[in-house]
Amino acid sequence: VYRLAEGSAKPAETSIFAKGLTRPYGIAFYPPGDKPQWVYVANSNSVVRFPYRDGDLEASGEPETIVAKVPASHHWTRDIAFAPDGKTLYLSVGSGSNIAEDMSARPKGGLEDWTKSQPLGAAWGPEEGRADVLAFDPDGSNRRTVATGLRNCSGMTVQPATGALWCVVNERDELGDNVPFEYATAVKDGAFYGWPWYYIGDNEDPRHKGARPDLAGKVTVPDVLIQAHSAPLNIAFYDGGNFPADYKGDAFVTLHGSWNRNVRTGYKVVRLRFKDGKPTGEYGDFATGFVISDDAVWGRPVGVAVAKDGALILTEDGNGTIWRVTYGG
Repeated sequence: VYRLAEGSAKPAETSIFAKGLTRPYGIAFYPPGDKPQWVYVANSNSVVRFPYRDGDLEASGEPETIVAKVPASHHWTRDIAFAPDGKTLYLSVGSGSNIAEDMSARPKGGLEDWTKSQPLGAAWGPEEGRADVLAFDPDGSNRRTVATGLRNCSGMTVQPATGALWCVVNERDELGDNVPFEYATAVKDGAFYGWPWYYIGDNEDPRHKGARPDLAGKVTVPDVLIQAHSAPLNIAFYDGGNFPADYKGDAFVTLHGSWNRNVRTGYKVVRLRFKDGKPTGEYGDFATGFVISDDAVWGRPVGVAVAKDGALILTEDGNGTIWRVTYGG
């Protein structure tokens, strides 16, 4: 835990909240609001919670497992968020592969029976329950599927203006430098976003050509498209008072940066524009300069959050830095 002193960019207190976790990533406080009683932590293979009171720098009790046996291979980052009313816990589970290479052509029992018993676009075999956003009651019961076909839905958050669940998605590789787009999107209940058979609507992945004609016309197009291979990892809506008024309601997205593109892309923080709670589809650079040359970078943005005083908190894992960004105009 890093606790920043009021008005300072230097950590005032540093402590370890809990040990013995398994690649923890997502964190959410429950119930939502100013007086949470629990902090939920998403391990790569489970979701646990600790008793919490505002100001705790160390866990006061042992972790309680809320969701067990979450698949943990390949895309291991697990994100969590609560609905505004606190009645629903969301969990994102990324795919176990690039394009379901190890999944059989048809599920056991046949495709017809599978589609009747599963959500639209649900994968099977080693990918069953993956590339999905799941929902639970806060105690981990009543599991259900919210959306499918999101290859790696990261940075889940709730849009303050609408209460909608949003995330950013890392799309598939090995289709070239500019295909397909990554994206940021509201996660719609019952929606199928294409993976592994389609991408960005009815664009069929040539490696799965002709495999699922029944899904054509049923793929939800995401809200904001982002340059291919930018690797978006987090999104935060700005509802603070430090930045100019026209930032209110917009979103910030961290782009971790490409690893398999001829010319680097990403390695920056961008601002997504919104109007009346809806995305315009446009975005622009907010924080750049992390690339030294096409062969070297000194930072890779990961996390973004809005502090109580309206400052923007950014993290990057190239050098392990936390940035506090304020407006000085």
